[in-house]
Amino acid sequence: MAFLDHVLQAPAYGWKDVQGDLIKPSIRQILREFFSRLNVFSNRKNWLPFFSWFKVLCLVPFFILFLFKYMDPWMLLVGFMYSMVILGTHGTIWHHRYCTHGAYHFRNPFWRFFTQNLTISIIPEEIYAISHHVHHSKSDQPGDPYNAEAGFWYCFLADVNHQPIAKNLSEDDYCRVKALMKHTGVKANTYAQYQKWGSYVNPYRAVMSWILNWSFWYLAFYLVGGHALACTIFGSAGFWAIGVRTFNYEGHGKGKDKKREGVDHNQKDNSINQLWPGFVAGEWHNNHHLYPKSARSGFRPYQVDTAWYYIKFMSMIGAVKSYKDSKKDYYRQYHQPYLESKMKACAGSELTANRTDINKQINVS
Repeated sequence: MAFLDHVLQAPAYGWKDVQGDLIKPSIRQILREFFSRLNVFSNRKNWLPFFSWFKVLCLVPFFILFLFKYMDPWMLLVGFMYSMVILGTHGTIWHHRYCTHGAYHFRNPFWRFFTQNLTISIIPEEIYAISHHVHHSKSDQPGDPYNAEAGFWYCFLADVNHQPIAKNLSEDDYCRVKALMKHTGVKANTYAQYQKWGSYVNPYRAVMSWILNWSFWYLAFYLVGGHALACTIFGSAGFWAIGVRTFNYEGHGKGKDKKREGVDHNQKDNSINQLWPGFVAGEWHNNHHLYPKSARSGFRPYQVDTAWYYIKFMSMIGAVKSYKDSKKDYYRQYHQPYLESKMKACAGSELTANRTDINKQINVS
């Protein structure tokens, strides 16, 4: 069995049936799986998905304080910019293009640490990166951890139900997980520790990193704008943490083929380029599926790519030593051939129309 076929912990309802077709569980099955995997009392190896959602719950009080005490037009604007643009862009920069795809390389560990902690820490690198490799290998196929064809809740709760690594990997397979994560700077468990905790990251290190990150950022925001600013930004982070879980369902056409001619050139899956995720986070998803290892996915002039702007700036100041930019390849392999095919089709239509007019004139005469 290929490594990516079993690196993730399969849900109780399975990935596919005996015919090889996608299993589409009911909402009840999905919720049962979700709560069973959050139960750290029945199995301590459930600690990482529990920890991930625990951090989201910790952001709820900040959101309530913002909503009922600190909200005004300016704070609303700040919260919108932080949640939609800053956190969204950081997710693309760090979790997506670096941790998963290694689309660029830092000059040294300092700049990696700086970029990692550029925002409030929310999503564990391990849950995102390993499962995203599987997503690209099996996009919109059985085994895709957030297959939109299985419905909204299948995607929304995927970080718990489908994305954690398997708890019974062999030592060789665990070494392959370590190889996929090594460049992120997240320190790995030994194989014995993995067998105990069921995760790549050690819980003590994860909790300490979380506490230090949140403490630093709350203090920084408090010094700038008091509790109002700090609660606004932490509350907006909670809003983003929930909202981002809807992206893969939307980004793959809600399980339907919604690709547009001349816009979405990748025909291998249902990924689509969307204006909103593109503008606020640099996530032009169909482009990304064409060139997953590219540090830029906004190839067209209108495709704003804030994540790419950060990576390019870091390259200019020497913090990023190398990156891959597939813009020229995109134009050469997809956009230009598309334009040429349209021109030929138009020329053919005009020629057909002219021939029709001549035949009409001949018949009349």
